[in-house]
Amino acid sequence: MATRPKQAEPRPAPRLYLVTPPVADAAVFAPQLAAAVKAGDVAAVLLRFDEADERALINRAKQLAPLVQDAGAALLLDGHATLVARAGADGAHLTGISAFSEALETLRPERIAGCGGLETRHDAMTAAEQGADYVMFGEPDADGHRPVLAAIEERLSWWAEVFEAPCVGYAGSPDEIAALVTAGADFVALGDWIWQATEVALAVAEAARQLQLPETTA
Repeated sequence: MATRPKQAEPRPAPRLYLVTPPVADAAVFAPQLAAAVKAGDVAAVLLRFDEADERALINRAKQLAPLVQDAGAALLLDGHATLVARAGADGAHLTGISAFSEALETLRPERIAGCGGLETRHDAMTAAEQGADYVMFGEPDADGHRPVLAAIEERLSWWAEVFEAPCVGYAGSPDEIAALVTAGADFVALGDWIWQATEVALAVAEAARQLQLPETTA
């Protein structure tokens, strides 16, 4: 998940960022995940866990990490920054600027530290100042609520214009992907809806096709 220079010409094509459902049984989920990461240009997978003790969480991540990493993607844990190294993951995604700040000492310098749940521009700027590897806009909160698409577009456009750290736009449905790309997202996150598709790999492939940048004329 590399930093891109602002105003790069041509702008690099966005990539996919998959957000898993809460995983309780890694063996059951593994075939679906393996198919998904091979179906499009997936940069990262955010592994969410169903509740369990630390040993069980680490074992789940260890089972799934090779599937993701062998496909050339990074495996990030949703929270659980202290488990990243033991789980063989590449980093963690933290929700809220406080959780992000607290996790930095654990993750740096070897691991990816991403931040979401940024309610204000000030929080996003604070994450950038602290060296976030990326920020995410538009993801649902704990109650499943998320900003309207226009607000997500506005935040992505502002970020893409000002900051070098990559931004992830969370697509709540396939219909939002093109708008997030146009707004300036470097990565487009696909959440629960992608895993509910009849054929997950086909749904990922279709999402990947929507990452094409708008054509410009000379």
